[in-house]
Amino acid sequence: MPVVARHRVVAAAPGTVWQTVGDPRRLPAWWPRVERVEGVDRHHFTQVMRSERGALVRADFRRGDRVEGRRTSWAQELHGTPFARVFRTSELTVALEPAGDGATRVTLTLAQRLQGSARLGTLMVRRANRRQLDAALDALAALYAPTA
Repeated sequence: MPVVARHRVVAAAPGTVWQTVGDPRRLPAWWPRVERVEGVDRHHFTQVMRSERGALVRADFRRGDRVEGRRTSWAQELHGTPFARVFRTSELTVALEPAGDGATRVTLTLAQRLQGSARLGTLMVRRANRRQLDAALDALAALYAPTA
């Protein structure tokens, strides 16, 4: 099961960062390729993403564990979707910790279970996940970068 965790310290207090990462509607501001988020309620939301080829792709998510101001997670709903050919499960966890001087250490953990022949691509999936998490952390850090 590919599990990838990446972290970064961002120049904002945990409460400020939580306002972004704790609200799925804010995903377009920091999550790679997400153009908009629809159907947000307490338990579900849908990401509308742009693929590398330019097509719009919809992905439904179920909210998971949540500790207000510290941790949130969401799992992709895979059953009956094209993603189900590749993944048995896919869950992202975002954790925040104070990092001193008003900064926050943000840890993103993406845990996926591959399905069928996709299991042969574990190393490629892990590498792609690292790139995705790094891009998300870069965008999040840029939102709170000090302005000159």
